[in-house]
Amino acid sequence: MVGIPQAILPALREHLQVYVKPEADALVFAGLKGGPMRRSGFNKVSAWMEVVRAIGASDLHLHDLRRTGNMIAAESGAGLKDLMARMGHDNVRAAMIYQHAVRGADKVITAAIDKHLIGHDPAREDDEDDPPGALVPTG
Repeated sequence: MVGIPQAILPALREHLQVYVKPEADALVFAGLKGGPMRRSGFNKVSAWMEVVRAIGASDLHLHDLRRTGNMIAAESGAGLKDLMARMGHDNVRAAMIYQHAVRGADKVITAAIDKHLIGHDPAREDDEDDPPGALVPTG
């Protein structure tokens, strides 16, 4: 189980009212015949190609949305196990890709350590473009 951001709830509620059958075991996203949506039929069922073309993003793929969500989750500072659970992965490799991509968290961590050790936040004194402390290889 994962949390659903408040910003998504109105669209999800509308989708549930319009497209989902009232039965407790109804599928949230059903295929053309009412069964599970299959990857092979996704573009047709969702009209994906027409939608992305209409918004001027014809090179946008569904998995790009998943990647974006995973990047935002990693940027939150979530730990590896939490990222793995949210992504539905049991393999560390995938979660590590997102954690490495958001190394900006190191700046926040370094500033927090400095604040604890020296009693103030040196990042407030420095230029915003320069990270506090120094980044060094860990492995």
